[in-house]
Amino acid sequence: MGSKRRGRPLHGWFILDKPLGMTSTQAVGKIRWIFNAAKAGHAGTLDPMATGILPIAMGEATKVVSAAMDGEKTYRFTIHWGEERDTDDAEGHIVAESQDRPTPDQIKDTLPLFTGLTQQVPPAYSAIKIAGTRAYDLARGGDAPKLKARLIMIHELTLLTCPDTDHAVFEMVCGKGAYVRGLARDLGRHLGCLGHVSQLRRVRVGPFDESVAFLLDKLENMGHKEALDDLLLPIEAALADIPAVPVTGPEADRLRFGQAIWVPHSAEGAVYATTDGRPVALAKICAGEVRPVRVFNL
Repeated sequence: MGSKRRGRPLHGWFILDKPLGMTSTQAVGKIRWIFNAAKAGHAGTLDPMATGILPIAMGEATKVVSAAMDGEKTYRFTIHWGEERDTDDAEGHIVAESQDRPTPDQIKDTLPLFTGLTQQVPPAYSAIKIAGTRAYDLARGGDAPKLKARLIMIHELTLLTCPDTDHAVFEMVCGKGAYVRGLARDLGRHLGCLGHVSQLRRVRVGPFDESVAFLLDKLENMGHKEALDDLLLPIEAALADIPAVPVTGPEADRLRFGQAIWVPHSAEGAVYATTDGRPVALAKICAGEVRPVRVFNL
């Protein structure tokens, strides 16, 4: 039996414009196969019915996935009024209906209630783990979990248009953990008309937006490895909000061995160390010391 194919040791970010109907896991597998990458993972799940920005980390970039996931995200989505569904989106079964429809002014007057730091109960069909089992697996098995409300941050929530009385299109800028489907459910209940998400597109994740994203069809037609590799963004592209601290070669060696180095007069907090323009480690500065948290093997 031949040895298992391991793939190429690529390091960086590929920003996929995920197509409709594909899971995030399937998308990562497809991109990893196209690039023949040894290791890959995504920053922030997108439902199959959602399209848009799916940052895919390769190699050592997987060590900074949390930095991308913790950044702000921007969504554009359509709510279909009059039906609440068990999944809070168009793929679910109708569980309640209403003949009422909100006016644009009623919708706009409601949005401030859902902006800022608020409480939200995640959808039953979500990837949250309950005693080691995904909530959506429990829900599909007929045992939908009772999830607890948690604090989320919605920075901006804007009504873009109402194409007809049954639909409204929104844009939302939010922090980690906010569910568009949960917002649609809660808006529908508050307005007394019920609702679910019928279309969803993510247009930004942290520093990554549509300007650096590629469609899967275009990628599959490129073919040449060199052309594909040119599409990768550097590891530090996900660290735009984290200060960089330049270090010397010997200091970089100490960090790689898990040892702290002394950097006087530096503000405390999260940083990433670099040497010769290459990332060395994610680190924290505390009491003048740069302490490595995740070291890059480049």
